[in-house]
Amino acid sequence: MPKTEIIAAQEPKNMDTAILRLTVNNHPGVMLQICGLFARRNFNLDGIFCTAIEQGETSCIWLKVDETDKLDQVIKQLVKLEDVLAVAERGDARREISEMEAMLVRCS
Repeated sequence: MPKTEIIAAQEPKNMDTAILRLTVNNHPGVMLQICGLFARRNFNLDGIFCTAIEQGETSCIWLKVDETDKLDQVIKQLVKLEDVLAVAERGDARREISEMEAMLVRCS
């Protein structure tokens, strides 16, 4: 099993929310594993965006989460999941996530 890669944030963190970018194997049940991990730790997901990458073999999952003292522990648990290939905390992606949220609000 390949070792999961952890990448540090490239910009200072916003103290309210954190943006996590996960690269995962793309098959049924992976999202359930990830959401179940957050649920078991009583940790709320504020937003989820997922898309297939690399010809559909893997997916990129963007998670918007509250930044609490439990976040580091949740990241360590994500890394242990077999289907999680990489976890990156992306403070630099807040603007893009906000744009996606605005687009979704306009579509609804």
